[in-house]
Amino acid sequence: MPIFLFLLYSPLFLSAAEQPRPATDANVFGHVIDAETGEHIPFINILVEGTRIGTITDASGHYLLTNLPEGEHRLIVQGMGYETAYKTFFAEADKSIEVDVEIRSTAIDLAEVVFTSSPTRSGFRYQPDQAFIGEDLQRRSEASFGEMLGSEPGVTMRSFGSAPSRPVIRGLDGDRILVLQNGERMGDVSETSADHSISLDPLAASRVEVVRGPASLLYGSSALGGVINLITTDIPEDWDMGSSGVLSAQGATVNDMGAGFGRFTYGNENRAATARFSFRQSGDINTPEGLITGTSMQNYDGSVGIGFLNDNLGGGFSAGFTGQSFEIPESLDDDERVEIRMQRQNMQGNLFRQREGLFDRAQLRFHASRMFQQEIEKELEEDGLWDEDVELEYEKYTFSSTLTLQHHPIGTLDRGAFGFNLYAHHMDIGGDEAFTPGERRISMAVFTFQEVPLTNRFRLQGGIRLDFQNTSTIPNDLFPDINVSRHAFNYSGSIGLNYRPGEGWEIGGQFARSHRNPAIEELFADGPHLGAGVYEDGNPDLKDEIGQGVDLFVNYRGERFRFEVAGYVNHFFNFIIFQPTGNIDDLSGYPIFQYEGDEAKLVGGELSFQFMPTEQFSLGLGADYVNGKRQGNGDDHLPFIPPFRLMANVEYDFGPVWIGGKVQMVSTQDRVAPEEAVTDGYTLLGAQAGYRLNLSGRHVVILRADNLLDKAYKDHLSRIEDRNISMPGRNINLAYRWYF
Repeated sequence: MPIFLFLLYSPLFLSAAEQPRPATDANVFGHVIDAETGEHIPFINILVEGTRIGTITDASGHYLLTNLPEGEHRLIVQGMGYETAYKTFFAEADKSIEVDVEIRSTAIDLAEVVFTSSPTRSGFRYQPDQAFIGEDLQRRSEASFGEMLGSEPGVTMRSFGSAPSRPVIRGLDGDRILVLQNGERMGDVSETSADHSISLDPLAASRVEVVRGPASLLYGSSALGGVINLITTDIPEDWDMGSSGVLSAQGATVNDMGAGFGRFTYGNENRAATARFSFRQSGDINTPEGLITGTSMQNYDGSVGIGFLNDNLGGGFSAGFTGQSFEIPESLDDDERVEIRMQRQNMQGNLFRQREGLFDRAQLRFHASRMFQQEIEKELEEDGLWDEDVELEYEKYTFSSTLTLQHHPIGTLDRGAFGFNLYAHHMDIGGDEAFTPGERRISMAVFTFQEVPLTNRFRLQGGIRLDFQNTSTIPNDLFPDINVSRHAFNYSGSIGLNYRPGEGWEIGGQFARSHRNPAIEELFADGPHLGAGVYEDGNPDLKDEIGQGVDLFVNYRGERFRFEVAGYVNHFFNFIIFQPTGNIDDLSGYPIFQYEGDEAKLVGGELSFQFMPTEQFSLGLGADYVNGKRQGNGDDHLPFIPPFRLMANVEYDFGPVWIGGKVQMVSTQDRVAPEEAVTDGYTLLGAQAGYRLNLSGRHVVILRADNLLDKAYKDHLSRIEDRNISMPGRNINLAYRWYF
């Protein structure tokens, strides 16, 4: 801490406006004014274009710049929630002039480029993707990323209570969906089972990017179905001069949830330091048919980081921590509980450099973490105290790092990239019911991503990734003699096209080969899994999954009309299926699920549509569909495939205030696997209203009502559906965020 304070207040952290300059006594002063309300706006960044001279407005919206070079200059005026404004003036020696600047408020919008799709960030798309930031992200504020993204076209959620809810993309779940933190693997175990959670609070994410479809080319095994990249800005890359930050709070009635978050950043021209902290607590979930016992949660999350930026070199480091404690609805007996406790510590680093030459930009990222998780069975004794037994325990150390080298255009090639990735983890598994051995895994990969602009409207993309992976088992008390190693060498590749036939139009497509190595539980599981409430039976003869798929989309963005339609066909060899057998384990009483390998095909598509008859009024429509079936041993449907959905919304934005409503219609899912239950269709209504206020920063308040009619329904992807429990009932969610 003394070192941090020393850096924070050292001369290195003085803003450019505070650095000594030759005395010309050419000064400019004035106010920054809201063009709509006439109010003076505090904490707005002002920079003299082409120089390093800048400042921010004070609490009264006033600014002062002194000792400017003589001549004509242009002010660049920027602030969160406002359009960038420019103002030209002429500085003369020994004179002070007044220059007021009017700026207009705007919704905090997202950038068009989804970084996760391309290492060159070219903005050309070859498969569907989405990004959420600022106010758009706040509108979806929930207790988990599964709940936050679960109503987007192509994305549903695997539900097992609020905390362990996890996104499902196009019917693919678990280890086939890669969840990243700032571009690298997080090091938790959320992908392994329905009772495990993503080890990051949604309030900590500054931006969320979703890539639908295979992304193994850039991210390797486990990106077979898609990628969700949670960007936290724990390492500052682009910061305001001086101090800035955000404070937010959230409450919900369906589970008596309360949450708070804060981030503070201080930066100058070349350095910045940031810190964040969040806390969340909730009780059991209410449904129209009563409480879902055992769904309470509590978590905290924090990080500190520094960033630096010189002429051609930038980067930074951060250290973070997460603690979670949440219950699992394993039993309806009031005298029994199942609780999961998790702690994670992580370090992240980022370094990038620009230079002259063939490879003109390089970036190195790394993420190292330690995760410790326990699944605890609790029984209430006669004396009123809880007796606790650790049934399952994970301790996992993870390291993930990627080096990317971008080259400038060469011949027919546009900007492209070569990369190297190293990933390793060591995971010990213990406890009274450790149903798998531990695992040690290391993988190394090289990849390249290239684009060929054939015309100014049409371009091709191609890439390949070579992966080598070694996996070995680690003995524990229940697997004392196991000693198995697996070696795998595989490749991923893609060929894509992007065509822009006219203004606003974009057509993209991709053919991709992807792969996934079996997880440790798929290979060696043999026993009851307390948290998931199932008996898992693995198969050591399973082979690597190989996916071959085609994605196509058409996108149009006009002034009044926007839409995107996407379709895909994914054919999998050695597809690993978590198949219900219909049998019950005599000792535990849990249903038995087997991991089976088979050929499979998933076919589906998504539609999103928005019509804006005026600048204030918008109508939206969305839909998604996926059908998954075996192709080898029979033609049965695959388990846990989401049903067809249709979503519609309406909104009127007055500027400071907006109101809207939504409806989601979900069909009956009777395309089910053998021994899998059918779920009935249902319709949910919701409403939302918000208020924006520009006073000492940007304030946004959002009031949202979900399941407005308190409808009792079952979600087909809920892992507690066999316990005959309804999904959450009516929920009133209030979220507040202050950008300063």
